[in-house]
Amino acid sequence: MKDVSLSEGRDSWHIIVVAIQLDIIDDSNLLVMIIDTNPFAWEDSSNAPVPLSLESALSQVLVFINAHLALKYNNKVVVIASHIGKSKILYPLADNEEPTISNNGNKRNANMYPHFQIVTDQIVSNLQKLLSGTDTSFLKKDMGASPTITGALSMALCYINRVTKLDDEGHIKPRILVLSVSPDSAYQYIPLMNCIFSAQKASIPLDVCKIFGEETAFLQQASNITGGVYVKMENRQALLEYLMMAFLPDRYSRNYLNLPTQDQVDFRAACFCHKKIVDIGFVCSVCLSSSFYIGFLQLVSCLLNLQNQVCVQTKGASSF
Repeated sequence: MKDVSLSEGRDSWHIIVVAIQLDIIDDSNLLVMIIDTNPFAWEDSSNAPVPLSLESALSQVLVFINAHLALKYNNKVVVIASHIGKSKILYPLADNEEPTISNNGNKRNANMYPHFQIVTDQIVSNLQKLLSGTDTSFLKKDMGASPTITGALSMALCYINRVTKLDDEGHIKPRILVLSVSPDSAYQYIPLMNCIFSAQKASIPLDVCKIFGEETAFLQQASNITGGVYVKMENRQALLEYLMMAFLPDRYSRNYLNLPTQDQVDFRAACFCHKKIVDIGFVCSVCLSSSFYIGFLQLVSCLLNLQNQVCVQTKGASSF
């Protein structure tokens, strides 16, 4: 009788494992990729000792996107450009989720899978339109111009929310990948943190690949809070290798892989008044919605700026 019970137990566990595997097979991995297209940062990247142009990076990104689509028949991808002053969806088109091959005069590559060519052509075409419509002469006058990463993240979260609402069985597994070349913008701190906590609440991992420039404290926090992967490229000529090894595995496969982790995370915040990243600050314990982070030497000026706001009481300021 013991042998029979053990056999039945093994069979039941086998059925459970098979059911889980079949459920995972039906999952659709939705990759929302946000590409930082800051023209000034890419110009600096092209002139760096180890140069990497936007054109060269895009060609490697397209290979990575095709690899993601090739992993499973129902994998999906969304590409968003985080540009100066605006964000734009490069793929798919807003009015046609599954476009057909158009006869626009371009020669079809007989060696390329048709769907890959559709994705590649759309991304390249829409990015060219975005870059050609950018008035760089006007932007150079505003040296504080920065890409709207918060706008791109908001678009990504809205798209994911719309798609997952239609998925009653929960087979869509979304994740966001940010390719960053720009430094942190303290002016975007509050809306960026709102996006980060929204992604955390929705269980959406936010991966970050820092291609060029200094470490970004805010994106480090985003990756750490949402359980994503943060990688700062040491060898800028190996972008494709970084993408394939660190960011290609889906959410389920990551449970069995040793992916890069962050040894140290920069948890600094930005002053709500002066829009500067500070190490030590104070937060109002009376009005949480109007909380402010300030350095000790800037305490007086911050209080003067906020003295006309009734909701903020200076007596309630306490260090954190």
